[in-house]
Amino acid sequence: MTLNSIPQATSPLKVWLDYLSTIHTSAIDLGLERVSKVACHAKLTKPAAKVITVAGTNGKGSTCAMLEAILSDAGYRVGVYSSPHLIRYTERVRINGNELADELHSQAFAAIEELRGETSLSFFEFGTLAALWLFKQQAVDVVILEVGLGGRLDATNVVDHDISIITSLAVDHVDWLGSDINVIGYEKAGIFRANHPAICGEPTPPGSVAAYADEIHAELYQVGIQFNYTDNGDSWDWRSGAFDLTELPKPTLPLPNAATALMALGVSGLDVSDINIVNGLANAKLAGRMQCISTEPLIILDVAHNPHSAHYFSQQMQARYPDRTIHAVVGMLHDKDIKDTVHELTDVVDCWYPASLHGPRAAQASEIAMHIAGQTEQFSHPVEAFKAAMTQVGKDDVIVVVGSFHTVGEVLEYWQNQGEHK
Repeated sequence: MTLNSIPQATSPLKVWLDYLSTIHTSAIDLGLERVSKVACHAKLTKPAAKVITVAGTNGKGSTCAMLEAILSDAGYRVGVYSSPHLIRYTERVRINGNELADELHSQAFAAIEELRGETSLSFFEFGTLAALWLFKQQAVDVVILEVGLGGRLDATNVVDHDISIITSLAVDHVDWLGSDINVIGYEKAGIFRANHPAICGEPTPPGSVAAYADEIHAELYQVGIQFNYTDNGDSWDWRSGAFDLTELPKPTLPLPNAATALMALGVSGLDVSDINIVNGLANAKLAGRMQCISTEPLIILDVAHNPHSAHYFSQQMQARYPDRTIHAVVGMLHDKDIKDTVHELTDVVDCWYPASLHGPRAAQASEIAMHIAGQTEQFSHPVEAFKAAMTQVGKDDVIVVVGSFHTVGEVLEYWQNQGEHK
């Protein structure tokens, strides 16, 4: 294929992905005018009877996964769109937990290519529209959309959704959203819809969130006010008003996100029973979130990539694996808060393996190492760092791989390939 030739519906997925990476001026281009024009023309603004959109600094993927698991158990056909992917692009679109064939993605891209006409679309915008097209073609009952960046100007916000969720709020993506938490709150709240439920799982949101909800008359459900939850150790309770769910199973994914998901289901009008909730919580899982890929040695993968998520990860490691030596493979993007992310991990990490990533946003190992006291050894990529950690780990030690989707994805792909060759 020449540089400017257009792939066909029968072209391999890789050909399409290479093409999409070249057709727009920038990888990130916030704004809804172009993508909205195509979405309206293609009749993609309502891809299912019920649509839930999930924004937040951290916890979006976990919240989507728990909603998906519960609704799937209830018998619904559930489509989830999320990003970024760890290994395969097809991870971004799934139906009841299953990825779709490469050929279907190629068909979706071909459809959007024809529908967009002369309108230029970024890689993410093109992928979002293709996902919506796939959900319509696959006749799903419920669509769950994970916001890519911010909310108000994110491509997912062209959809006429029924329920909006903010999982958490912290400073991140400073280059795009700034460092003012009120501005960040306003950008995330931009997914709220007038006279529709808006769920906020952040315990201490900035005033801009409630102010925007009031301004457009969204129905705000705030954790600690309209709903709450209690961690009982082996189980947990959830309550909203006079409605209680007690002795629920603890999910492997973060409990605050589970509580937020239950509030969204409670106002969704969808038919979900207590047993669907119990089964869904017990079965929900998500690659790259406290993911255990080996027990001997114990290897944990987590995409924690900012201070907020690193703090939660450290708490979980201290609670689950106290008094064990932790070896950390860390690779990050340079536009993240590397200093404070490393600081949040310091209390649990004993041995560091900083690694360079590659690409325009990649941080070098030296940028990470400068924030680790006494750190001298650095690695050219995450797999090299992981191999080094494997030679140093003791029988009762733990290896963690953290810092970025790229870091986790590279190590996970290497580990899976090793398994195939054994």
